[in-house]
Amino acid sequence: MRIDIWSDIACPWCYIGLTRFDRVLADFAHRDDVQVTLHSFQLDPTLPESYEGTETEYLATNKRLPEAQVRQMFAQVQAAAATEELALDFDSIQVANSRKAHRLLHAAQDADATGRTAWALKIALFRAHFTQGESISDVETLVRIAAEAGLDATAARDAIESSERDAQVAGDIQEAAAYGIHGVPYFVFEEKYGISGAQPAEVFQGALTQVWDELNPAPVKSLITVPGASDAEVCGPEGCD
Repeated sequence: MRIDIWSDIACPWCYIGLTRFDRVLADFAHRDDVQVTLHSFQLDPTLPESYEGTETEYLATNKRLPEAQVRQMFAQVQAAAATEELALDFDSIQVANSRKAHRLLHAAQDADATGRTAWALKIALFRAHFTQGESISDVETLVRIAAEAGLDATAARDAIESSERDAQVAGDIQEAAAYGIHGVPYFVFEEKYGISGAQPAEVFQGALTQVWDELNPAPVKSLITVPGASDAEVCGPEGCD
């Protein structure tokens, strides 16, 4: 089964949604036959390399909301994150453009066809951004995180400034637009079924089962007539012969 996921590193619901999905997938009976591919999406591609203000100030300005309302939103997200044992520290976030990190993720995907390296890197980037207060646009930080996730440091450094990798990021964003994806996380099953947002675990469980069963229908049993037997009287829904 093929599953494509669009997400942004600077998206807390993506961190929650991907963590929840991964937990559900780990318990899926056919986990080894599921291929997950991560795709890039940017909530705000206009962000500078680094933003001098806080996350609260950035969202209050960008969304034109009172800071008190932004902090209330943070509290709601933190409560949802806690259900997945994630601790989000919005006060420590370094607001930064995620483009370089997305280029890095494409290099990780190409380096390991199983997708495990890219997934490990994605989660590490989420943790660095939302918990550890690290910049996801700083080259040295990105190279270190990539190496810890299993990507060669030289390949990581090359990817961060690569025009080819940037074109891959742009391609993902264009594909998202073609699908009509305007928010993330977004999960696409077999290029046919879409799930938007950090859904409850049972939604992911149901989708995995439904699509798997559709792709792998149970065989129809066919009985062989016993030699010498002929039609005889039977009873059915309409009555008896």
